[in-house]
Amino acid sequence: MNNANKIQKFMENQDKIKAGYEYLLAYKITVSIYDLTFEFCNKYIDRFSRTKDQMIQAARSGMQNILEGNKQQGMKGYIKLSGIARGSLEELLQDYLSFARQNKIEVLDGERCKREIVEIRKIWEIIKINKTLPVQPNFPNLPNDKIKSVNLMITLVNQANYLIDKLIISLKNKHMRQGGLTEELYRKRKEYRGY
Repeated sequence: MNNANKIQKFMENQDKIKAGYEYLLAYKITVSIYDLTFEFCNKYIDRFSRTKDQMIQAARSGMQNILEGNKQQGMKGYIKLSGIARGSLEELLQDYLSFARQNKIEVLDGERCKREIVEIRKIWEIIKINKTLPVQPNFPNLPNDKIKSVNLMITLVNQANYLIDKLIISLKNKHMRQGGLTEELYRKRKEYRGY
């Protein structure tokens, strides 16, 4: 095999390696949630409040556990960490709902939010035009209006939860069809021994 063929093969393998969490809508939406939660907490939550740290950490966990799960050796770990991401975002959702309740803010239904809060559309445009998000995706800032801000976040977290639920179902189906790390190692051991 000449050098050009070796380089071509290497590049093909790199594409296969990269085809992971970076392409998932479930991951990409959590990046915007993490960034906007940081902004929301700095704008609306008392800096000495424990809630501020918990919200930021829940948003971070929702994002980080998807990528950490994707890098697991076995499907079982990926499913587990995706479930942790989902749980963290559910916790974050409850914090946003509590904020709305405590501030007497009406929680709008998802369709109305999509119509009235332009930032939702802009975020999804950025997510969809980029196969993988750039280092600086330039998501829009929170709206200046507190009502729109909290409803934007509630909508995004609900959308992420929906996508992570779909991801977990897909991972479980793949695990059921192909097995996990233990089965893969067993098959390779049988091949090695010539069974």
